[in-house]
Amino acid sequence: QVQLVESGGGLVQAGGSLRLSCAASGRIFSRYTMAWFRQAPGKEREFVAAISWRDGSTDYAVSVRGRFGISRENAKNTVYLQMNSLKPEDTAVYFCAAAPAFYTGTAFRTGATYDYWGQGTQVTVSS
Repeated sequence: QVQLVESGGGLVQAGGSLRLSCAASGRIFSRYTMAWFRQAPGKEREFVAAISWRDGSTDYAVSVRGRFGISRENAKNTVYLQMNSLKPEDTAVYFCAAAPAFYTGTAFRTGATYDYWGQGTQVTVSS
């Protein structure tokens, strides 16, 4: 069983930065894939970024590529999402997710692929 706890959300002005953290309890094995999703009010949950725990390979949604960076710290069982050049449209609840499977491609952009989810952290970007 894996439990995920997000932190680091808050209110920031457009153009600013935030770093989200996702701490995993229980051992995250190298075969896991970790990801961030987000859900804005009245919208569907959408993929943001994913990272392979094994080799650190990453994938990003087009909307955040070049502005966001996902990384992991194995010793702390923690995944980060560094968000730069934030825009009002980035406002959403951000969720951390874990899948007990090697990253293989675009299937990991789908929420149904993930077995474990955090409770979410609110990010609000003011204009």
